[in-house]
Amino acid sequence: MEIPVNLVSLSLPLVQAAAGPAVSDLDILPLVFNAGPVVKGVMMVLLAFSMVCWAIIFSKLVQLSRAKTQTAEFLDLFWGARSLNSAFTDTRHLTASPVAAIFRLGFVELGKLLQAHTPADTASRDSLGAIAVTGAGLDNVNRALRRAMNTETTRLSRALTFLATTGNTAPFIGLFGTVWGIMTSFRGIGLKGSASLAVVAPGISEALVATAAGLAAAIPAVVAYNYFLSKVRVLEAEMGNFISDFLNIVERDMLRRAQHQEK
Repeated sequence: MEIPVNLVSLSLPLVQAAAGPAVSDLDILPLVFNAGPVVKGVMMVLLAFSMVCWAIIFSKLVQLSRAKTQTAEFLDLFWGARSLNSAFTDTRHLTASPVAAIFRLGFVELGKLLQAHTPADTASRDSLGAIAVTGAGLDNVNRALRRAMNTETTRLSRALTFLATTGNTAPFIGLFGTVWGIMTSFRGIGLKGSASLAVVAPGISEALVATAAGLAAAIPAVVAYNYFLSKVRVLEAEMGNFISDFLNIVERDMLRRAQHQEK
């Protein structure tokens, strides 16, 4: 059976008309510009959140990368040093390493402890001297090291709470814009007295952009927060391990020198 030519020619424009808008009309900017003032305000808030989050992400990438690199360098120099004094001198330039900062504060506290127990003419930071430092003295060093650890952990974790806040609140802010936009659309339907798809679709599509913007701000913030938090926890474990090793070194050296004096 032959199909009439006029039916074939009519079917092609219908197919093109049905397929054309689905491919060409996916432009977000007109939807944002044509949205209501409340939805635009929501979009501006989400844009500000997103910009701050990306600034934090880039700064934390640099900070934590430097901290990791310099911590590895510090540990190599520390364990290869001949004495605590030489380790203090060789690692002075590693300002981005939290472990190096803890060592410097512990070394200074240890020097104060030795100065309090040793005569002034024989006090030396490089030599623990033949002194009997009580357990309370080591407790002072331990507290100083723990305080430095808390300070460094706080410094490394600074601004991460904003990423967590953005990840938790941005989807709800976007949802608020969506709900408001849909309410506006239904109000327009009631005023026009028409509920056709051509009337409903533009307003709802404008409203749904707010939800998409909320997710676009929240997803990178959540991913970055979890990533940076894991990095901070690794550095925190490094600091805890170093504090234990440093106290063991100091205690062993004190006991050795005390035994040497008794002989």
